[in-house]
Order: sequence, then structure tokens, then C-alpha cells
Amino acid sequence: MAIEKGIYSAPMGLDDELEDQLEGEMEGEEGGNELEIEIIDPEAVILDDGSMEITLIPGVETADMAEFDANLADFMSDGDLRELSEDLVGLIEADINSRKDWVDAYVEGLDVLGFKYEERTQPWEGACGVYSTILAEAAIRFQAETMSETFPAAGPVKVKILGDETKEKLEAAERVKADMNYEITERMVEYRSEHERMLYSLGLAGSAFKKVYFDPNFGRQVSIYIPAEDVIVPYSASHIETAERVTHVMRKTKNEMKKLQAGGFYRDVDLGEPVPYHSDIEEKKAEDGGFSLTDDHRYALYECHVEMCMPGVDDEDELPKPYVVTIERGTGEVLSVYRNYEEGDELALKNQFFVHYPYVPGFGFYGLGLIHIIGGYSRAGTSLIRQLVDAGTLSNLPGGLKTRGLRIKGDDSPIEPGEFKDVDVPSGSIRDNIMPLPYKEPSQTLLALLDRITQEGRRLGAISDLNISDMSANAPVGTTLALLERTLKPMAAVQARVHYAMKQEFKMLKAIIAEHAPEEYAYQPARGEVSARKADYAMVDVIPVSDPNSSTMAQRVVQYQAVLQMAQQAPQIYNLPVLHREMMDVLGIKNADKIVPTKADAKPTDPISENMDALIGKPMKAFIYQDHQAHIATHMSFMQDPMIAQMVGQNPQAQQIMASLQAHIAEHLGFQYRQQIEEKLGAPLPDPNSELPQEVEVQLSRLVADAGRQLTQAHQQQAAQQQAQQQQQDPLFQLQQAELQVKQAEVQRKAAKDQVDAQIKQQQLQLQTAKSMTDAMLKAEELKVDKTELAIDAEVRGVEMSRARRAAQDKTAIEVAKLMQARNAQQNKPKGDK
Repeated sequence: MAIEKGIYSAPMGLDDELEDQLEGEMEGEEGGNELEIEIIDPEAVILDDGSMEITLIPGVETADMAEFDANLADFMSDGDLRELSEDLVGLIEADINSRKDWVDAYVEGLDVLGFKYEERTQPWEGACGVYSTILAEAAIRFQAETMSETFPAAGPVKVKILGDETKEKLEAAERVKADMNYEITERMVEYRSEHERMLYSLGLAGSAFKKVYFDPNFGRQVSIYIPAEDVIVPYSASHIETAERVTHVMRKTKNEMKKLQAGGFYRDVDLGEPVPYHSDIEEKKAEDGGFSLTDDHRYALYECHVEMCMPGVDDEDELPKPYVVTIERGTGEVLSVYRNYEEGDELALKNQFFVHYPYVPGFGFYGLGLIHIIGGYSRAGTSLIRQLVDAGTLSNLPGGLKTRGLRIKGDDSPIEPGEFKDVDVPSGSIRDNIMPLPYKEPSQTLLALLDRITQEGRRLGAISDLNISDMSANAPVGTTLALLERTLKPMAAVQARVHYAMKQEFKMLKAIIAEHAPEEYAYQPARGEVSARKADYAMVDVIPVSDPNSSTMAQRVVQYQAVLQMAQQAPQIYNLPVLHREMMDVLGIKNADKIVPTKADAKPTDPISENMDALIGKPMKAFIYQDHQAHIATHMSFMQDPMIAQMVGQNPQAQQIMASLQAHIAEHLGFQYRQQIEEKLGAPLPDPNSELPQEVEVQLSRLVADAGRQLTQAHQQQAAQQQAQQQQQDPLFQLQQAELQVKQAEVQRKAAKDQVDAQIKQQQLQLQTAKSMTDAMLKAEELKVDKTELAIDAEVRGVEMSRARRAAQDKTAIEVAKLMQARNAQQNKPKGDK
């Protein structure tokens, strides 16, 4: 057991027990427990004797020892609480004074709201006490129009998918939409009535608030309406999320306070008897509504959402943090102080519980309502109406002067229709004794002025009606749309502000619902709607169903009429079924999906059922997983059936039927081509029309281009084969084929003959070649013989020539010898012998 010094006081007698244990240890008594003192931190001492552990931490604030979500007021000193109460109450009173001008204008405007009849005694008793209805009409019309726009029968919530749309996200979006609409329309039974009250007050006051939080008493989220007078914000604040303080004036009965104090939500302090508190706006509302406020014995509480340095909790040099401080107004007691940010949030961002609905932004935080905008016109109209009615009363029942002696039986009681009373006339005629005052009939000038003021007030309050009689029946839709837009522009701006505020409210509700939603579910909930998981809420954003760009149904209808006129000029570029479906949704026609079915509603069916749907004009849709070749074959057979073609040809819608079938076949053909490309690639393609990264798209395009070329070549070959097969079945082609065969046979016969002739010629050529070869061989032999003979002759001749040459040589030699001898003899002769 640990006793912390900052939270509880030390138990009585603890010091004596410790002294006894110490003495027992010193004297060595048996059974004495040893006391251990462990000092881990010099600033913190832990004493442990085996039975109790005491932690003493000096310098630590008591609030620091509390849990994060605890009521810090239980740990703050009385002085800190008193200082906190005085500071905040003073700031709240200053905030109340800062909006005094806005409050005064609002209170004065409640005088002419016109929901009661004033019993007047001036200028005479029974004078007209009616009010101009321009202000009430504007408020009621605004409430009715805005309610129909923001809260249709199907629910006020629609969803917007975050990121890329996938099948999983679409299914999650449908679950979130159904779940939130169920929560708001079924479980939150107070939501519709609170929303209606808020819209009526918003139109009049210019500002209205809603508080969104989880109520443990109901076990669900709640969104309650808070009148503008009960939300006190500094008038200089620009937005409720950035306001320094937001104070909610609450009323609690004695029983409610006892429950909250017993549950530990508020401090258990004596508050005494409740001090009645009614604001001037509440008193005026009660007077205008025809009832009186009574002291209902409720406590008035200030729940202040403020950013500040909490005394006793935060250091003075720390940044302000969000807190929720509740103060009882009568006694000034601080009942609770809670942190208003998430644990572990380093930025300490405050949790938002309030939603501000403005009508028209004013000079300060609070908006301007119809009371501020057309309150003056309502006062002027009230004055003129009373003058006209009083003038009519005086004209119909005029007063006047009569002589004293004139006596009428029955005194001054009014004369009933058909009644004649006796009159005592002192002298002369009755006319001479009575002089009526010259009252005039109601002034036509005042009546025209009343009409003009009422018209100006209605125009300024954006409730004037468009004068259709001044428009031509043949006026273009654009002209009508321009007039509507000009008339409804101010109200469209107000609707846009309501749309934005509802969006913030739905975001708060979504966060609470998602926090308490199941993690997983594997069953169909018994409540009739598909429940949503936490993961589903993370995929989508919630927004109101209202359209801030089109404030009324008439404006949206005219817009769609303009689109329909354009669609008539080029229907091929428009999705007419979807256009007509949306037009019917705008008109609020039920079961529009059955009246005008679209391709999105189509379910996967067999090809025969699709052929039947085509005959009755029902939309058809191809799905990526179907056997497209079988579907195409079935549809083509259906279209080529002569009996079907004859019957369909008599139908006035024959062209549309055939066109729808052709379009459906083209859709199957596209999916079939996709499957064939995937077969060539050997891998599945991404989902149709899905966004791809640039690099992936470029690479995929190249791969698909190669696969497309291969597929085209294969198809070309198949087409050639099919063309050849088709030609073979043609009679003319068959006749031509027979003639070709005859010609081919003749050619073959001629070729055979030519071949035989060629063989004969070849044989003759071979014989000639053999003969030539034989002749050549014989000639060769002859040549050889001739060569031999020639060789022999040459040899003989050579021998003879050799002999002749030798003989010549010998002869020459002899002659030479003779000559030599003769020369020598000549030389040897003496010179005298000459």
C-alpha cells in the first residue's frame, strides 16, 4: 500500500508505531519487523517495514499526482479555486457586456415577431393590436426550406471517398452512409427536433449553436441545440474554434446535481438552494410566446472552455492549455476542472464540442439574423397595419357629438342589424342634434406604402417570390435560371453557411461513432442496416446531403432542364439515363432506379436474358469475368435469326434495340480483347480506367504495344483462313474452282507430255552423247595411232636428220680441214713465190 503525501494525510499514530519498531530492533526483541530505508533519489524517500510503503516526494503539486482525466478541482487548494472562480466569472461578465448591443437589438426585435395579439388601450380601448407577419414569415420559410434541404427522409448524411476509388472503399462508403443515417434518424431521436429548433432560432437571432458529445447516460452520441444567449463568446472572436473562451450556460436540477456529485463528476460541495437566473432574452421569449417564466429551482452553471495556465496545476512560465471549468453561478463554487486535450498531445490542441451556425456574418462574433436585417421593416409594417385597421374601424363606426337633451332608448348600446330604436328629440330633427366627426376611409397612400415596405422587407429577407406571370412561356431556360439565381442568391449564401456548419457537426459525430464502432463483424446486424467498422470510417469523409450551390429544388430543376435542352442537340455525348435519373432524384420521386434503370444497376446475367432485356429496352452491362466469346456468339446468332429480325423489324424501336445490342456486343468485344492481350503478356492488366504512375504506364504501354502487334498478326492469319473458307463455300467460287481444276488438269497433262518428251529427248540426247563419246573414243584411238605413227615418223625423220646432220657436219669438217690445210699451205709458202 502506498500513501502519497500530496493526496492523503498521514494516518494517526504512525510515528508511535515506527518508534516502537525501532526500539524493538535496538533491544533485539523477538518477532520485531526490520525497518528498511532505501534512498534512491535524494529528493524522494521510501520507507518499507514489510507491511506498508510510504513515498515522500517533496516539491510535487497534488494535481501532478492525479490521473490525466481526473477532476483537477479535487486536488486544488481552496485559494486556487477561489482565484480561478473570480477570474473566470469576471471574464464571463465582460464577455456578456461585450455583446450587449447585439442582445438589445435581438430583444427589441422580439417585440414585433407577431406571435401574439396585443390588447391595446391607446388611442382607445380595443384599438388594433396585430403585428406585421413579415418577420415571422421569413423565419418560418427559412426553417422550412432549410429543413427540407438538410434533412431529407433518407437521412442527412452522404459520404466522400478519401483517395482513389476502389471496390473496398465504395462498399465501406455505403456502410458508413447507412450507419450514420441510421444513428441520426433512428437512435438519436432528439436530433430532428433539435435541428428544427436550431434553424428557427438561427433565422431570427443570426447565431445558433449545437453541442456534440458522448452521453454515457444514453450510451451514444448526442447533438443538442443551444440558444445563442446560452453560449457566451468574446464578441471580438472571429471563430468558435479559435476563441479564447467559450462559456455554456447550463441549468441543472437538484437531482441532476446530486447524481453528478455522487458519481464524482462534480465536487461534492454544499451549493445551498438554487438561485434563479433568467437572461433578458429568455424573459422576452417567454413574453412573446404568451407564457411567464417561473423559478424552476434549477442551478445555473457556467461551463467554460478556456485556454489558461491553471493555478496549482501549471507553472506560470508554461503555455496556456485547454481546460473545461464548471462554476455554479449563484455561489461561485468551482465544481470541476478537466483537461480538454488528448493525453500525449504535445501541441495540447483543444477538443471541440461546439458548432456555430451563422445566418449572416456580423461585425462581431455573433451573426445577424432576420430581426437585425428586417426588424425595422416589420416595425414600420406593424404601425401602418394598425393605422389602416384603426382608420377602417373609425370609418365604419364613427363617433361624434350630440346635444344633451337627446335620449336613445338602450343608452349607448350598439344598434344591431335590422333594429330601430326609439329616440327622444328635444327639438328639431335627429340630424340637427347629432354631428358625426369627419373620419376618412383608410388611406390608399398608406396601403401602397404598406405594400412597398412589405415588398422591400421580403426582398431583403430573401423571401420574395419570383413573378412567373411576367416571364414569357417561351423564355430560354438560361434566362429563367439567371432570374432564379439572382432572386435566390442571398439565401444560397445562407444555405452554404449552414452546409459548412453541418459538415463540421457531422465530422464530430463521425469521430464519436467511429470511436465506439466495432473493430470487426462477421454477421448481418439485426437492426436492418449494415453496420460500419472503425476501418470503414477511416476511408471516407462525411458531408451533408444539401447542395450549397443550389439552395432550392426549383433552382436545381431549372439547372437540369438546361442540361436536358443541351442534350437534345447532341444526345450522343450525354448519358441520358443517368441524367434523367438525377432529375427524378431532384424532384423527389421514389423508386427512380426502377423507373429509369441505368447500366450501373445491371446485374450479371446469361446471354439469353441479355437478349430478352434488349427487346424490352432494359440496360445491359458486360462484366470483365464473363465468357465474352460465348456472349458475342449468342448475341450475333440472335441478331442473325430471320424470325427475330422479322419481328423486331416491325417494332418502332427496332433501331434502338439493334443499336443497344451492337453497343453491348462492342462492350464484350472490348473485354475479350483485354483478355487476349493478357494472354499474350502472360500477366493480368490493371483494373480498367485505373490511375497508374507515369513510369508504370509508359512501361505497360510498350509491353501492350508488342502484345497488340502479335495479336494483330494472329488475327490477320485467322482472317485469311476464314476468308479462304468462306470463298470455298461460294457457288461461283466453286465453278471457278472447277474451271481452275480443269485448267490445272490440262496443265498437268501437258506437263506430263512435256515430261515424256523431255525424257525421250533426254534418252536421245544420252544416245547421242554415248555415240559422241564412242566417236570421240574412236577418234582418240585414231589420234593415238596417228600420234604413234607420227612419233615413229618423227623418230625416223630424226634419225635421218641426225644422219644427214652428221654427214653434213662431217662434210663440213672435211671442207674446213681442207681449207685449213690450204691456208696453212698458203702461209707456209715463201714470199718470193708470189
